[in-house]
Amino acid sequence: QVQLVESGGGLVQPGGSLRVSCAASGSIASIYAMGWYRQPPGKQRELVATITSGGSTNYANSVKGRFTISRDSAKNTVYLQMNSLKPEDTAVYYCNADLQRTFGVRRDYWGQGTQVTVSS
Repeated sequence: QVQLVESGGGLVQPGGSLRVSCAASGSIASIYAMGWYRQPPGKQRELVATITSGGSTNYANSVKGRFTISRDSAKNTVYLQMNSLKPEDTAVYYCNADLQRTFGVRRDYWGQGTQVTVSS
């Protein structure tokens, strides 16, 4: 069994900052990449940022220069530091992990989501 548990969402004013975290736990053999996706109200889920086991990062154009993804490999944890937040960043943020379970196959896993609301 593998679980991804997100934390750190909440309400923040425009221009503010927030950090969300995601910890993977369970019978994990290897984590190839972790990332964050978001689903704004009434819209489809979209990529926010990803980071590979080698440390390579990828960002959506809409968050470049404002968001930073990082990881702690020892803790199987990924972070998303969000600065200069805008109302259009309001969404449910989902953690994703591309990993292989011990004695299992490689596939994607998802967290339950954490709400981020940017509003005055």
